[in-house]
Amino acid sequence: MAITEAVENYLETILILSKAQPDVHAIDICSYLGYSRPTVSIILKKMKDENLVEVNSDNHITLTETGRDIAERIYDRHNTLSAFFMLLGVKKDQALEDACKIEHDLSDETYLLLKKHYHELAEKS
Repeated sequence: MAITEAVENYLETILILSKAQPDVHAIDICSYLGYSRPTVSIILKKMKDENLVEVNSDNHITLTETGRDIAERIYDRHNTLSAFFMLLGVKKDQALEDACKIEHDLSDETYLLLKKHYHELAEKS
């Protein structure tokens, strides 16, 4: 399974949910993303087979080290990009939406330079 934008979104969602609640279940992912239970179940099985998530006997979903690394990378990009856009004057809802659209597609080189520039601007503000 390739690490697609969809898989990155699932991993990021599991990370976000795990920060907000003690246990993450498939139904939580369904509610957060607005997807059906069968759709989420199929992707979770594939992610489990690829060692991105673990599901215990109580159906609690956790990220593996590999899954967590990917999720944290995407989550960092999302937070930095949306904050950068808001610093530029973009309204919060639009900044969050735009960050979601591009967080998966930027090269590491471009992202790191944007992040550096954001931090420089934020220090001056």
